[in-house]
Amino acid sequence: MIRGLDSPVPGTSRAGAALLPIARVDVHGVAMPLVGSGFRNAYSTRTVQKSAVVCVRARDGSVGLGNIDPSPGYSTETIEQSLVALRERLAPAVIGQDAANPHRVLERLDAVLEGYIDAKAAIEMACVDLAARHLGVAVHEWLGGAVVERLSFNAWIGIVAPDEAAAEARRWLDRGFRSCKIKVGGSVDHDVARVRAVREAVGPGMRLRVDANAGYDVPRAIALGRALEPLEVQWVEQPVAARDLAGMAAVRRGIGIAVMADESITDHASLVAAIRADCADYVKLKVMKQGGFLRCRRMVETAAAAGLGVIIGHGFGLGINTMAEIMLAATSRAVVEGLECVGPLKTADDVVTEKLDLSAGSIDLPAGPGLGVVLDPDMLARYRFDT
Repeated sequence: MIRGLDSPVPGTSRAGAALLPIARVDVHGVAMPLVGSGFRNAYSTRTVQKSAVVCVRARDGSVGLGNIDPSPGYSTETIEQSLVALRERLAPAVIGQDAANPHRVLERLDAVLEGYIDAKAAIEMACVDLAARHLGVAVHEWLGGAVVERLSFNAWIGIVAPDEAAAEARRWLDRGFRSCKIKVGGSVDHDVARVRAVREAVGPGMRLRVDANAGYDVPRAIALGRALEPLEVQWVEQPVAARDLAGMAAVRRGIGIAVMADESITDHASLVAAIRADCADYVKLKVMKQGGFLRCRRMVETAAAAGLGVIIGHGFGLGINTMAEIMLAATSRAVVEGLECVGPLKTADDVVTEKLDLSAGSIDLPAGPGLGVVLDPDMLARYRFDT
């Protein structure tokens, strides 16, 4: 039988009718302890991750989940500001909107409030999760299909003494990790000593990445890069201030190591500006930071078209946000192996019923439906925080 043009395809609605009208949006603040004594980078030492969890409920009772984990130095707004914006402006604005049409949802969010990319991503993420669950497919299928079936993850080492860094790196290698990020951003000599100690501990069996978190000026960044050249470093991440694209381009020209832009990349315009400045070989993208699945996926394609490699991952995400980045990463060959969405390795617990296990350094692609995670109300209550 040939379906008539006026006959809706199963699972869809006629033009103009909302398939999954939003009836309610619940917004929760979560303060999740981190493991051990916390994590130090060029910005601060962190012992807790404060996050927002969003539940979008359709009129039929189905639920989609979103989650953002803002970080100082990366996010324009604090978690407290994002929670207020979500509760007072953004959540009320999408009541009655169709969760199955995140394009329209994003238009509505942009119309009621400028900025707040992270907060908008939480709602868009929840809408995509809801739409994919409704169809009975994983989010990577909803996004067009996966091209990677097994995903590897990147270990990390904070700003610690060389002997401690070396011991940590060896433990990561023994667990199965084949790439590792080393935080730098203080003294060039101390940073080089830390990276050298790691290279000597792991030999050639691990790819090493260096992340300065915008902690250097141009001359010191060039000095760092040149000193690291014999150590076979994969790239230097964000060596200078986020807005100093000319400075980052000078660093890239001045060293024999690739350069990655992270803090410099926010919206699509900032990615285009970085491409025009010819200041990076790779860019870091995150579902949260780029405003949701749709906008992040477009930026992946733009970066790939410009010949740039893409790294996906926000290092302090809860299980919902982590799963979002895993599923998006699986949809593009432009995404480099060694995902940096390793939040579940850093958090002491989670707000989903089954905490994601990344301890072996790689996992098979999760199957969903949606994001494939279920919210745990008890954990949500245990780690709740109020603004």
